[in-house]
Formats: sequence, structure tokens, C-alpha cells
Amino acid sequence: MPIRVLLVDDVPEVRRLVRTALRFRGLFSVVGEAANGREAIALAVELRPDIVVLDIGLPDIAGQEVLTQIRDRSPNTKVVVFSGTEPRDSAGIAARVEGYALKDSQLDYLVELLESVGMQRTGQTSVQLDGTLTSARDARAFTSATLAEWDVTDVVDDVLLVVTELVNNAVTHAHSECELRISISPVSLRIEVTDHGAGTPDPLPPSATRNHGRGLHLVDALTAAWGFESGEAGAKTVWAELLRDGATAGSTPR
Repeated sequence: MPIRVLLVDDVPEVRRLVRTALRFRGLFSVVGEAANGREAIALAVELRPDIVVLDIGLPDIAGQEVLTQIRDRSPNTKVVVFSGTEPRDSAGIAARVEGYALKDSQLDYLVELLESVGMQRTGQTSVQLDGTLTSARDARAFTSATLAEWDVTDVVDDVLLVVTELVNNAVTHAHSECELRISISPVSLRIEVTDHGAGTPDPLPPSATRNHGRGLHLVDALTAAWGFESGEAGAKTVWAELLRDGATAGSTPR
């Protein structure tokens, strides 16, 4: 899934240059353009883009007010300022946005900045599971509700399968309570399950007669990458990254 961008600038030539640069990069989709603050606010609310590229020197509404309205009315949207001049309160504005670039800088810098901002996680949530046989069912219900809240319709079935396998692995083999964490970016979903049991998640050789050990082979087949990390006090976290529709393996964040 590409990073969805709304361009806000009162100069059409500037919007065209940025639009062309983003198209050549291949990771972005320009979902809308606005020439003034009122249009910017309305389109941000309507389109819910991942990033707004905002010129704060708009002709109708002060940049601070446009920024405030976008923040209030589309809270999950990130904002990168692309301005021709340093504003009087540049430090105050910079503290409220994810990035800041001047128009006299190289356009490549803006594109790199937008890619970095777009790859950042846009949402994260977690749930504590009690380690009983109902944990996998509870994890699936929590995951389904989370994906619905985030309006994720792609990779839902794969995410539910991976969540089930990782939670079952913690309950069955680690014999431990566990925490399920789910985070999202424009290109991927990350699943993490942390437990305090012994052992490490090692796939067993495939077998036609044995059910145990198949789960991690399934996780490996469904995900772009997976692994585990050791934590404090004997904890370990098994994680998996699933690419969203339209994303490529090279764009998977780590």
C-alpha cells in the first residue's frame, strides 16, 4: 500500500514538482491537492491521508491555524511543512509537525523526509492474555476489533492466522501469560507476542504425521520476515511483519 499524500501549496508549479518527484520514487500516492487553507482542512478530513505536505504561507488562513485544524480533525495524519521562508515562530511550528523543509533545499531531501515519516508507525495497541487455552480466541477477537478500528481490510486473514500461531506457541510451549502488540504503518503490520517462558521458537522439520511444529512454518510462509528478541527478566518477544497490499519486500520497515 503506497504512502498517501495530500499536497497543500498555493503555487501550482510547486505542487507539480513535488507530485512528479513522488511519482518517480514509487512509494507514494498523491490523493489530493489544495491551493488554500480551507481546501486543505476539508480534504484532510475527507481523505485522511498519511501525510500532508503543508506550505504554511497560504493566502486565506494562517499556517498555525491550518495545522491546528488538521491535527484536531484528522489526528492520525502526519504533517510535513514545506515552506519558502522561515516563519516567525519556526521553532513552535517545528515542534508540532513530523518534518520541516525549506523550498530552497534539494527536492530529494523532501522526498527522503516524506519516506522516513511515512514509514513510521501510525498506530499501536496491545492486550495482556492470561495464558489459558482461550488466549488465542481472545487474541483473534482483539485483533479483529483493532483492524476494524484502523479500517484495515487487506491482509486480515493472514494477520489473524499469524496472531493465532504466535499466541498458541506462547501458551502451549512457553506455558506463560503473554502480551500481544499490534502496530501499523502504511506498508506493513507488525505482530509481537512477549512471554516469560523457557526456550526459543524453533520450527520443527516438516512432518506429515505430527501437528506440533507446523505453526512457525505457516508464519514463515505468510510474513515478509519474522524472528525473536530476548528481553529483561527472561522475557522473549516473537515478532512478524506482514506486508500490506501494494507494498514490496524492499519497503518493509525494520
